[in-house]
Amino acid sequence: MRGPGRRHPVLALVGSTHPGPTLAVTLITVLLGMGVVLEPWRLAMLGAAMLCGQASVGLANDWLDAARDRAAGRRDKPVATGEVGIPLVRGAAFAGLLLAVALTLPLGLLAAIAHALFIAAGWAYNLWLKRTALSLLPYLVGFGALPAIVTLALPSPALPAAWAPAAGALLGVAAHFANVLPDLEADRATGVVGLPHRLGARTSGIVTFLALAATSGLVVFGSGMPGFVGWACLGVEAAIAVAGITLALTRPPGRPLFRLVILGALVAVVSLVLSGAHLVA
Repeated sequence: MRGPGRRHPVLALVGSTHPGPTLAVTLITVLLGMGVVLEPWRLAMLGAAMLCGQASVGLANDWLDAARDRAAGRRDKPVATGEVGIPLVRGAAFAGLLLAVALTLPLGLLAAIAHALFIAAGWAYNLWLKRTALSLLPYLVGFGALPAIVTLALPSPALPAAWAPAAGALLGVAAHFANVLPDLEADRATGVVGLPHRLGARTSGIVTFLALAATSGLVVFGSGMPGFVGWACLGVEAAIAVAGITLALTRPPGRPLFRLVILGALVAVVSLVLSGAHLVA
């Protein structure tokens, strides 16, 4: 029987998928698919595949980090609190991995290979790279491959325009630093010392906003986005970057900084989605 306040194991398992980032990456992928006008069935398959793949990365993270999360007293991790067992989370992680690749195969072998690369980058981060100075590498590779997953899923597979993987990689830089910022001290206490930990909270905050601004700039100028829309995106992102860097320099990481990160990421993603028609080389 479940103890008082404990969730059903299925709900706890969903909590171990890191639902926020998983849904965010899935939504970005679907919106990019809409931008290149994927057929409805292709768009649905792409979204389902991405959801499974990102869920597998989140589940692998909770399974592999269970001991560290318990030591750090993480109450937001279902495995660490005992709401769900490691064998179930581990099995679901492998199942999600296999299902993600299987769902991408109908969209073409090249799309499946690109998606497998994205998932492999996430697993490599969980298995080893998150604890090294190379912790940024999986985000560069994974998010850099994201536009290719979408364009290779077209009926006539095509490579993305050269600016798109670069913009995806920059978005990955921002995602990595923003994702780690809230947990810097807890991670250090359990031996996880990636690149953001080595640079420190202040520098990591600055890097996050610079990467977001660079993403929007590359998308706008690379895709040839219409003047008003493009300049509006750049103007808003620049204002957010200035405010965010100022906060990072003058205050310790807190709610205002993280809210600005989320807002800046939203603007960068919107600019990327609006460029969907120009994603194909």
